[in-house]
Amino acid sequence: MSTTELPAGALYLVVGYDGSDPARRALDAAVGLLHGRAGRIEVVFVSHVPNVGIVSAAALAEIEVTFDEVGQELRTEVGERLRGLERRWGFEHRQGVIADQLIAVAKDIRDAHAGDGVVIVAGSSSHARHRVVGSVAVSLARHSPVPLVIVP
Repeated sequence: MSTTELPAGALYLVVGYDGSDPARRALDAAVGLLHGRAGRIEVVFVSHVPNVGIVSAAALAEIEVTFDEVGQELRTEVGERLRGLERRWGFEHRQGVIADQLIAVAKDIRDAHAGDGVVIVAGSSSHARHRVVGSVAVSLARHSPVPLVIVP
C-alpha cells in the first residue's frame, strides 16, 4: 500500500510493539504515515503465554507480573522514541494471540471512528523460523479486516 492509497479522513494506525527491531521499524513507519494527517497511533504490546494449562497458578501470576513490567518498559521506550516526533499516540497492553489482539484493536477503533481509516502496521522478521512456522505479519495478511502495511 502506498501513501496515496491510504484512506481519506483521519488515520488511525495500530502498531504491534515488542521492542524488537522490526517493531521499531513499524513504529517509525507509522510516524511517517501519520505525518501531516489527522489521526493517532495506537501502540499495542501483546503478551502471549502458550500452553497455559501446563503452568501452575503461582507461575502464571509471576509471568503476568513480568509481562506488566515489560509492558511498562515498552511504554516508556515508545514515549522516548516518539518524543519530538509525534504526540498523538496511546499504548495498550493486551494478552492473547498477537495477531488476534491487533485485529481486535483495529476493529474497536474502526467501530468507534466510522468513516476514518484504520491501518495495522507490522514489522516483518527475516528469521528462517518465521518463514517455516509462520509469523504475526503472515497471520495478519491472511485475516486482517483492515488495510495492512508490513514493514520489512
